[in-house]
Amino acid sequence: MKSLNIVLAVAGGALVGAAVGLLFAPDKGTNTRKQIVDFLKSKGIKLSNKKIDALVEEIDEQIEAAE
Repeated sequence: MKSLNIVLAVAGGALVGAAVGLLFAPDKGTNTRKQIVDFLKSKGIKLSNKKIDALVEEIDEQIEAAE
């Protein structure tokens, strides 16, 4: 069970890292959000624009808190 937690933590960290990398990419925010939504849809996860905006805000808040 412990190794499963480690694998899940690594996978979660990779996902958050990829999302943060996309957020800081030199592209317009609307294009970046669309890329995130398209990626999530390809994985079977559907989010509305409101939910993706909330996700972006949450990630932004966590980044600011870490600084």
